Amino acid sequence: MSKSKYICPICNGSDLELKHEASYVYSYLLDSDAPGTKNSDVFLSYLYDRREQTESKEYIQCNHCGTHFSTEFLKGVLEGNNVITSKE
Repeated sequence: MSKSKYICPICNGSDLELKHEASYVYSYLLDSDAPGTKNSDVFLSYLYDRREQTESKEYIQCNHCGTHFSTEFLKGVLEGNNVITSKE
């Protein structure tokens, strides 16, 4: 793995990760056996009938200091314009 060219402007760390979080609602049709038309004898949660994404977000996280940055941070670093969206 090559060394990162991106540096955290808060702590000068180079351990940055792009993260994608998503939330889903899984639906299972009720029938005569286990819930879901794809489940027969036992309910298995990964055999859903419908999945709807309700939310998603992407951000860059510094694993050294925990600061979160907008994904625009990648472009901002190259232009020398780092914008912090939140710190946790």
